[in-house]
Amino acid sequence: MDLTYSATDEAFRAEVRAFLEDHLAGDFRGLKGLGGPGRDHEALPERLAWNQHLAREGWTCVGWPTEHGGRGLSLWQQVIFHEEYARADAPGRVNHLGEELMGPTLMAFGTPEQCARFLPPIVAVEELWAQGYSEPGAGSDLANVQTKARLSDDGTEWILDGQKVWTSNAHFSQWLFVVARSEPGSQRHQGLSFLLVPIDQPGVEVRPIEQLTGGSEFNEVFFTGARTAADLIVGEPGKGWGVAMGLLGFERGVSTLGQVVGFARELDGVIALAKANGAIDDPVLRDRLAASKVELEVMRANALRVLSLVTGGEDSAAGGGAGSIFKLVWANWHRRLGELAMDVLGTGGLLAESAPYELSAWQRIFLFSRADTIYGGSDEVQRNILAERVLGLPREPRG
Repeated sequence: MDLTYSATDEAFRAEVRAFLEDHLAGDFRGLKGLGGPGRDHEALPERLAWNQHLAREGWTCVGWPTEHGGRGLSLWQQVIFHEEYARADAPGRVNHLGEELMGPTLMAFGTPEQCARFLPPIVAVEELWAQGYSEPGAGSDLANVQTKARLSDDGTEWILDGQKVWTSNAHFSQWLFVVARSEPGSQRHQGLSFLLVPIDQPGVEVRPIEQLTGGSEFNEVFFTGARTAADLIVGEPGKGWGVAMGLLGFERGVSTLGQVVGFARELDGVIALAKANGAIDDPVLRDRLAASKVELEVMRANALRVLSLVTGGEDSAAGGGAGSIFKLVWANWHRRLGELAMDVLGTGGLLAESAPYELSAWQRIFLFSRADTIYGGSDEVQRNILAERVLGLPREPRG
């Protein structure tokens, strides 16, 4: 695989870099570095305004086809955009679930009417989405979903009852995409439907879950007779499992390359910290820092290879296992980085710096990166996918 960029791609990189340099200024200058995993509570209204500014300038949904409001960028140009966005330390985007997950899912599985209704507000960052998958008894085992959906007597609405948990961004979103059991008595993957549900209604209650890091980007969501229109179902009733899995296939797209750039900035910060406090003189810590650097370069090359395979139709999240491998690699690398940062800090890392005793960036990375190996598909689930669907090993006993 050729990992070099053409002259056209490099010209596009210069365009993206110049745009971000010019526009991350004035009122937006102070947003640099804010937001992101574990920090979604930071400057939310201001980051929403920044995202809407990007939309007006044509820099949202850059990989979407032009007929759906995107820029129709090539794979490599999408990679460039996300890398430069991360390199500019631009603020965490508020529209990720709509842009990277809901939009592509509607294009693949939705009706023309659904696309016309929901895609333009995603591009404009006027409506935000949250993911209603996990439940108290159906986190990693999504097929165990118990939230129920039934059609009203007149057939005009779906009525939902149940509970979702770990629902990212539900506290500031307008819509949920929900996997619910719509066929009584059905089990596992059968009888599930993929519904689009408005959050602002009497039958939906959102309860933020406070994290160790102080934020509350995860939520519990309770449905008590919640309603949504009968035509706001993606795919056929009872066939929602295929739609749900299709959405997860979009989850590990080109934005992961921007994630790797963000990791590189964090690693550079840990190295600078080690040099400043003398920890770099410890041969064990120095070896771990060097290993992290090498692993990060390998991770980036592998991510590019994975994207090429998926785009070329040679792999899928379950088929060749590339998506599962990448999730395992980056999640565990980032968790180890958090541990390495704390070891570089030494005993001082156990203390808050000063009143009001907020966590430092390194303490926040250490604590939040524990979740990296769980959300988006836990390590155990990814290993089972690789073992059972790729290597053909016996299925794990389920009792």
